[in-house]
Amino acid sequence: MEINYILIPFLIFLARIIDVTIGTIRIIFVSRGIRFLSAVLGFFEVLIWLIAITQIMKNLSSVSHYIAYAAGFGMGNFVGISIERRILMGNLMIQIVTKKDAVDLVQFMSKQGYGVTSINAQGKDGPVKVIFSVVKRKNLKRVIQIIKKFNPNAFYTIEDMQFVTENNLFPLGNPHRRFLRKHNSSFLKRK
Repeated sequence: MEINYILIPFLIFLARIIDVTIGTIRIIFVSRGIRFLSAVLGFFEVLIWLIAITQIMKNLSSVSHYIAYAAGFGMGNFVGISIERRILMGNLMIQIVTKKDAVDLVQFMSKQGYGVTSINAQGKDGPVKVIFSVVKRKNLKRVIQIIKKFNPNAFYTIEDMQFVTENNLFPLGNPHRRFLRKHNSSFLKRK
């Protein structure tokens, strides 16, 4: 009797946390075009969901099973989003709008190795500078610090990007990667 009221609902709760977390991560991988891993995660997501829903169907009169199922779904969303924030994969487009002269900001970001494009534009209250930069998600905090250092009142937006060609766009932290990229490009030019 205790198994039906305590252990089974607890297992349903855990199963839902796991399958919803996997589903959240799978969606992230799908949006990034990571097909194989998305398929593997999808398999396990549905398998775990089937196990959980089977327990619900066997005990349709048990309110504790329903509550465990719903609570696991909510907690799975929380855990999945928390994991997604820690994965830090993918690219982001940062658009910065500033009334202040942005020459120093653009030069500093360029010196740091970030690709930067700036254009003159017209805002509600007069001329503005619009700056675009594509950055790796793991570098976002650093770029925001740079923006705030040069112009704490700048308006900026951040958008997720699905695909970016990486032709010398991002800072190369690994000197071996820089060496390989340099020599691979010179090898390709000879062909």
